[in-house]
This record gives sequence, C-alpha cells and structure tokens, in this order.
Amino acid sequence: MHLPHTLLAKLVLSVLIGGVIGMEREIRSKSAGFRTIILICLGATLFTIFSQILGYPGNMDRVASNIVTGIGFLGAGVIFRSSTRVNGITTAAAIWLSAALGMGVGCGYYTASIAGCLLVMAVLAIFSFMDRFLDRINQVREYKITYPYEESQEHKYEDIINEFKLTIRSREHEKKGNIITSEWTVTGSEKEHHLLIERILHDTDVTEFSY
Repeated sequence: MHLPHTLLAKLVLSVLIGGVIGMEREIRSKSAGFRTIILICLGATLFTIFSQILGYPGNMDRVASNIVTGIGFLGAGVIFRSSTRVNGITTAAAIWLSAALGMGVGCGYYTASIAGCLLVMAVLAIFSFMDRFLDRINQVREYKITYPYEESQEHKYEDIINEFKLTIRSREHEKKGNIITSEWTVTGSEKEHHLLIERILHDTDVTEFSY
C-alpha cells in the first residue's frame, strides 16, 4: 500500500517529467503539447499505481500492461501524411516515452525516470540541430510548372532539374490544348533547390510556377 506522501511525490514527479517534455513539444507547436504530455505521463503513473493495488499480490501488472495498447491509439492520432513526408512520428514517440516514464515513476524508479527524461530532452532539443542539418542537405519539394508546348523543349525542365543535381522521385504531365502542366517531386540540397527556383522564376516561357 502506498503511503500518502509517497503517492504525492510520485504524482508531482510525474507532472514535472511530463511538463518538461510537453513544454518542448509546445514550443515547437506540435499537436500534442504541454498539457497533453503531462496528462499522459500522470495517467500512466496512476494506472501503474492502481495496478499494483488492484492486482496485489499475485497479478500486479494486469492494468499497467494495457497502458502500451492505450498509448498506441493516442500516438496514432498525431501521425498524418502530407504529400512529401510523414509528420507527427516524433511527437507520437514522445507520447510513448512519456507513458513509459510515467510507469517508471509509478513503480518507484525515480532515478531511471529522471535520467530517461533528460535523455528524451537531449534527443528532442539537442539532436534537432542535426535534424535541421540533414533537412538542408536532403529536402523534398514539389514543383508545378505550366508552359506552352514545344516539341523541341519537351524535356527542358527535367533537364534543368538534373542540371542542378536534384533527384526526381515522381513526375506527372498534363496537356490541355497547347499548354503543358508538369509536376515533379524532387529531392536534393537546400542550396540546389534555391538555384533551381531562381532559374525557373527567370524563365520567360513559364506561365505558372508553384513550389
């Protein structure tokens, strides 16, 4: 049986751990922010505590073991796919880890939970600089260009894309009358993307350009 002061200490620590992780997500304007992560961490702690009480003494994990399943539904809710990438996976992982840390607090593993929180913050905050660096050297962008059809220039814009050492992942062309509308999904460095955009913006044959 948990003593009142021990129970209170667990709840406070759970709120603090969830608050630290949630604050980082809130600052980055993610779908699961400050209050959400706190509630997830606190809920995991309470479920773990109640599991120890309800299952005592022979089956103490029967409630806590279902936390992972429940967290899976919450995590799936923040993941969504855009046209070029999948978003929300990091936030879903933060939710999953917050629940794990909450369970650790509920079991009384305070040092491990605090250390885990610090490691989570290191990955989310410090490693984000590396993530931005990787994004600069390998960006995915979509380009849509409308231009008059000329047989001699049928592959003009794909040649320009290749000229800047960008990789075409997908392409789609549509012809209406004498007008061609082409769409490309392209990967490459941020610098090369900017050079390509500047080149297309100065092309007098282009009637419409979105990027």
